[in-house]
Parts: sequence; C-alpha cells; structure tokens
Amino acid sequence: MKQLLEHIAKALVDEPEQVDVQQVESDRLIILELRVAENDMGKVIGKQGRIAKAIRTVVNAAAVKEHKKVVVEIVQ
Repeated sequence: MKQLLEHIAKALVDEPEQVDVQQVESDRLIILELRVAENDMGKVIGKQGRIAKAIRTVVNAAAVKEHKKVVVEIVQ
C-alpha cells in the first residue's frame, strides 16, 4: 500500500523528492500518512477534494486483497 501511494503522489506533484509516506499498521487497519511539499498540497487534494478521494478509492481497492481497511491522511 505504501509503495502504491508513493507512486501515485510522486506522479502528481512538482517536487517528488519531498513526498513522504509513513505507515502505521494494526490487525485490520492501515493508516498511511502522506506528506508533500506545501506548494503541492493543492495538487494532491484537488478541487473540492476530488483527487484525494480518488487516491483513497484506489488504495482501498488494492487493500481488499489483504482484507484490511486503509485510511489515507494528507498531512502538512
């Protein structure tokens, strides 16, 4: 999951070297914290949060195979 989120985020931003994903995992839940450069936040969130929602949908679809729930948090 972490690599998938990194790949998607790096494709969206202007400064891919600043993309950082931290993963916290429990029995049935994976929390992914995505950090990007401050000027790239808008590109990751998108208009009215549409890109962020699409990212969460793709990552959750990939997590179905592992029978886990994934929460993607975009933090500064």
